[in-house]
Amino acid sequence: MKKNMKNIISTLPLLLIAITWCQASFALGADQPNIVVFMADDMGYADTGFTGSTDIETPNLDSLAASGMTCTNGYVTHPYCGPSRAGLLSGRYQHRFGFETNPAYDLSNPYMGIDPAEMLFPARLQKAGYRTGVIGKWHLGGAPPFHPLNRGFDYFYGFLGGGHDYFRIDLTQPVKEGYLQALERSGRPADFEGYLTTALSNDAAEFVHRNQAEPFFLYVSYNAPHAPQQAPKEAIARYSHIKDQKRRTYAAMVDVMDAGIGKVLTALDENGLRENTLVFFLSDNGGPQPTKQQPGKWNGSTNTPFRGGKGNLYDGGVHVPFVVSWPKRITAGTKFEHPVISLDIAATAVSVAQVPTKWNGKKLLEGKDLTSVLSGEQTAPPHDYLYWRDGEGSRWSILSADRYKHLQDKPGSPKELLYLPDDAGETNDLAATSPDKVSLLRSQWEKWNGANTPNRMQGYKAYHKHRDQFFLDAIPGKATKEGYSPEPEPTFK
Repeated sequence: MKKNMKNIISTLPLLLIAITWCQASFALGADQPNIVVFMADDMGYADTGFTGSTDIETPNLDSLAASGMTCTNGYVTHPYCGPSRAGLLSGRYQHRFGFETNPAYDLSNPYMGIDPAEMLFPARLQKAGYRTGVIGKWHLGGAPPFHPLNRGFDYFYGFLGGGHDYFRIDLTQPVKEGYLQALERSGRPADFEGYLTTALSNDAAEFVHRNQAEPFFLYVSYNAPHAPQQAPKEAIARYSHIKDQKRRTYAAMVDVMDAGIGKVLTALDENGLRENTLVFFLSDNGGPQPTKQQPGKWNGSTNTPFRGGKGNLYDGGVHVPFVVSWPKRITAGTKFEHPVISLDIAATAVSVAQVPTKWNGKKLLEGKDLTSVLSGEQTAPPHDYLYWRDGEGSRWSILSADRYKHLQDKPGSPKELLYLPDDAGETNDLAATSPDKVSLLRSQWEKWNGANTPNRMQGYKAYHKHRDQFFLDAIPGKATKEGYSPEPEPTFK
């Protein structure tokens, strides 16, 4: 009996710690907001009502902006899809772990995706009791090490590649980048009816209804208005006033996405969750624009007043529509003029969820917690500098808090210095007259770049070329694009 009492007494401190921890966890959970991130794909900066569009209607996005804060100088970490999304979900510059190009769609390649050592911020939320879901485009690798269900998400409905046909699945066609492959719902093949964007939005609304009793994180990762340019006929008909056919279809794609965002926001309202839900909206990069080399590159978007588009380090490629809404904490209709970046979403999310920014030795997040900005307590710039890199440094850019920008957009092109408050179109190069500023910004960029790693993936086009050649080389006989001529059967004497 004495021995048993001794054991009980010796365990009392541990029991008290456990009870205290459980009580603290319950208290935290009671005030943890839900978090929703809407991400558009290849959307032009000026293609919402709140950023100046007059020919495309976005009533739900405009309402979202009116309910919260518009970050007029919101940026992403890369001028195209996969790396930008890697930065968003890791909360760290993707250059730190060698994710600097779009991964090829290859379900069998255990190296073509986001480094498994990186802890994505939804995994941090998951550990704090959040129910986590991603709906739509993944684009961070197709093999099991990169799968959403292995990277911090409890639920996944969508596709693993970088895009998808909006109306059909056809498994009889070549796989290529997976645009006609089946969708997936949490590890099982899935279909969709009607128009893909609407199907994704409906599923996102259902996620809200199913999980309204517990804190959740929902990442609604649209592929709209990314190519292929497809929209329902009735939606296209609503934009008959737009003469250019490509712009008309693009407008319809944005319109349907906006309607879908409205469905998710309505689901929050119907469950009494809107007041304490932190909602972000942004695009993964700017809209593609035509060039002399690629006149057909345009998807119908406009990035006015910015220069360039998807693929450029000018603002047209990385300066995106950026809205934050949280009725419980953010004064409606406010604006924040200082630069913020998609990295800040992770830092803000783990802060409001009351999750440690460093977990089990995993590296610190690199964004800034914007909670004091959102409440109006902080009016100073949250960042001293923002950074970009592509081609392992052959293209680079840096933006200071006072919005001086130093960049080289293409290998061998001039190293420009621009002052964005007076030059949103980035046409007035000040490098020759401000050598001290040039030197300061370049040295600061090099300091940041010193912590980066080489790109760990081959670009998807080059990858497919090498993979195709591998299979051609493996075929006996003469391989051709039309087929192959097998070697003659051996004869034995």
